[in-house]
Amino acid sequence: MFSNDYKIYIAYLIFFILSIVFSALVNGLFLRFSKTLGVRQSDSQNIVRWASTTKPSVGGFSFYIIFLFSFTAYTIISFDTNDLFNKQLIGLLLSSTVGFLIGLADDAYNTNPILKFLGQLMCAVILIVSGVIINLTDYYALNALFTIFWVIGIMNSINMLDNMDGISAVISAIILLTCLLVQIITGNFLTIYTFLMLGVIGSIGGFMIFNFHPSKLYMGDTGSQFLGVLLSGIGIITLWGFRDVPGPVFQFKQILFPILTFSIPIIDTTTVFYRRLMRRQSPFIGGRDHTTHHLAYLGFSDRQVLYILSAVALLSSLIVCVLIYFHSFLDSEITLVFFVYFIVLFFVVQYYYEIGNKRKMKNEMNEKSIKIA
Repeated sequence: MFSNDYKIYIAYLIFFILSIVFSALVNGLFLRFSKTLGVRQSDSQNIVRWASTTKPSVGGFSFYIIFLFSFTAYTIISFDTNDLFNKQLIGLLLSSTVGFLIGLADDAYNTNPILKFLGQLMCAVILIVSGVIINLTDYYALNALFTIFWVIGIMNSINMLDNMDGISAVISAIILLTCLLVQIITGNFLTIYTFLMLGVIGSIGGFMIFNFHPSKLYMGDTGSQFLGVLLSGIGIITLWGFRDVPGPVFQFKQILFPILTFSIPIIDTTTVFYRRLMRRQSPFIGGRDHTTHHLAYLGFSDRQVLYILSAVALLSSLIVCVLIYFHSFLDSEITLVFFVYFIVLFFVVQYYYEIGNKRKMKNEMNEKSIKIA
């Protein structure tokens, strides 16, 4: 029994390494031969990049290619095919494909935001119909509505977080790593979902060779929309199922693990949406007003911003894994403590956001004074 498990783990490790290598090769080829596909101007109306130069946004192709390859590779290895092509798995495959196509269309044609929203809604509906739904209450309609909000929210948050080299890719990899560790803790490691996560994490690793600052290419909406729907679906499968049965209809403990795991994109998107609405500005028009940008205004380099956010994401990931490991001992008091952690983290971000904003305004005034002089 031990030797059989050992072979499985070796096969998983080999597949993970091959995913990194294959992703690096795919992105290297795209970088060499791509000319205009997905190239974004830094001052595009809907996408405002932190970098001042235009680069091809084709990195997302490697994510989707290796995602599909993971299905094929798992059937070839076939340690356990009992969980292949179940209803939830098919829903995840279809919704991720729709997400990829939405992003591809946006990169190629800069599609209307309404059409993009309808595509995201389709992704959510596919997941719900396939049984990938957040059972937050005893009412199916409410659960479906909350699932739609979750899927569309995560798809947009991953997309919005893709505004500085490496940020969205690394945070997505950490989220997937957290879900992977949860699979291990709960004894569900040897499944197709683990294989998919290993493949996509590996594809992100290969992509980061070209996306680490200073980047040579971006993932584009092709990558961010695909990752958004994949992360939201995997998150539902691995993180949203921790309910006490019997228990109260609405359980705060069930919400704790997802919001901690997705803390960086949730906080960033909430902050940007709220502040843009307060300025009576459309939250769907891009701008250099994300938490990443305000850390840069404080004087941190692009790489330092990546390290800071990655450290916070890893800390939150560690907390989630420890809490799930001791899930049976998790009472309301402990749950409240870590909800407070999330709230404190949110307000710490707001504090440094304000300082960064003041620093930005001061620098702009100094520049104007110099020009006038």
